[in-house]
Amino acid sequence: MRVAVVTDDARVYYRAVKVLKEYKIPFLSLRVGEKIPFDVEVVLTGERDAARIDFPVKVIVRDEGFIDELLARLEGRERFKRVFIAIDPGERPGLSVVADNRVIEVHHLQSPRDVGIVVDLLEKYPGSKLKIGHGAKRQRVLMLRVLGELLGYDYPVILVDERGTTPKVGGVDASQVQDIIAAINIGLRNGREVRIGELLEVKEPTKREIEDIKRRSREISGNLTISSKLAREVALGKITLDEAIRRQRRRSR
Repeated sequence: MRVAVVTDDARVYYRAVKVLKEYKIPFLSLRVGEKIPFDVEVVLTGERDAARIDFPVKVIVRDEGFIDELLARLEGRERFKRVFIAIDPGERPGLSVVADNRVIEVHHLQSPRDVGIVVDLLEKYPGSKLKIGHGAKRQRVLMLRVLGELLGYDYPVILVDERGTTPKVGGVDASQVQDIIAAINIGLRNGREVRIGELLEVKEPTKREIEDIKRRSREISGNLTISSKLAREVALGKITLDEAIRRQRRRSR
């Protein structure tokens, strides 16, 4: 039991318990003066009770915003002023968490649909903002479609010009390193805030774009060329290239 709610104030208690349950954080309820067990790491209390509680780590519950400081204490991280979760869109998106211009976490996603970690990070860092690079349009659109379904199409994102964010890197895992570094650089850059829904409009792909996607399908699969119809779905950001290849394989059997 790492958290204890210690207060004689009913309003503070109700507010603290409500948020703790929403975040599924287990807690112990105590009145002021009761012994605090050894396994408690953080005490939640109100301003009136704080001076009466002898405990080294106390978080004051004034409003529901106390959860940010509590999570920071529990996870051993600082309380940051600005946190950005930045995405370098692509077939294997890079992801970074940049807080007060410092890199806190990096991840390499399996596909544009792999947005679970993005949602988890938004919950882990309350008040954080989402940034995404303007490149790799079809993968970006596909990713934003999935995020829009989960977060709402009115959810704000910061669109960043990602030109020059991807460095040249040598080695076996060069592409993964490039994606992650690009995500870090996106997190450090300014951009313009828009709604997810505003970024989902895609023009009908040109014949050249269709042929380029079909060529790419041969490179990835080894010898399989997807149909023009599937290539169009990929270009419109409705399916991933990997999904198109799997569908083509099933049709070719």
